[in-house]
Amino acid sequence: MEGITSSLAKPAQLRRDGKPRPRSEAKRARIVDVAIRHFAERGYNAARVEDIAVQLGIAKGSVFQHFKSKDGLFFEAYKKAVYSFPKYMQAPAAARDRGFFELLRYWLERTENMVRDNWSSYRIYLVGNYGTDLALRREINRFLVAEDPYGWREFVRFGIQRGELRTDLDVDMIGSILEWTMDRFQDALLTEELDPGLFRKSGTIPEEKEVRMEQFVALMRRAIGSEKAQLAGNKAS
Repeated sequence: MEGITSSLAKPAQLRRDGKPRPRSEAKRARIVDVAIRHFAERGYNAARVEDIAVQLGIAKGSVFQHFKSKDGLFFEAYKKAVYSFPKYMQAPAAARDRGFFELLRYWLERTENMVRDNWSSYRIYLVGNYGTDLALRREINRFLVAEDPYGWREFVRFGIQRGELRTDLDVDMIGSILEWTMDRFQDALLTEELDPGLFRKSGTIPEEKEVRMEQFVALMRRAIGSEKAQLAGNKAS
């Protein structure tokens, strides 16, 4: 992570004891909060650092004192946005008790609520994944792998401990398969909620979404589920 931070954003100003100056940290936080709203509303390409500075009532150069570039500012906004989402194990106990694949289904069903509750952050997530250039997406991907902000590893270990996941696959491999497919599938579920410029315009009716969620969970069960989990899924269907 040291290379990512140094390439995109300046560190906060430090006191002599090595700790960040409170005023500097507070200012950085204010800039990031305004940037999240601005990037969410404008997208990456149309967003302007000078407009963010005007909203804050500070000089444009003051923003660059804290962030080296527009990329650096967006990267910090992206990190704060994704850290605002709940981790996979931060679900009600009743949902966790039903097991790994039912917990997966729980989060699929919560997708639209998450967007309504936290639209700006979800929009930043989408812009970062689909609306930025390759160099910035590469930094974002490194951050996601290194920091695991959604708690995929803990979630996968939970499934393994319950005997619901295959043991012949590496934890990170299972996590990667789930992350790639889950993220894209959730995006597809939200075609009616999101900017039509990012995804196809036609949405699906609620009944079709329910069927697709069932199919997705069944597919994941067949791909990464243990024999025990697959038998349980067959009985349930």
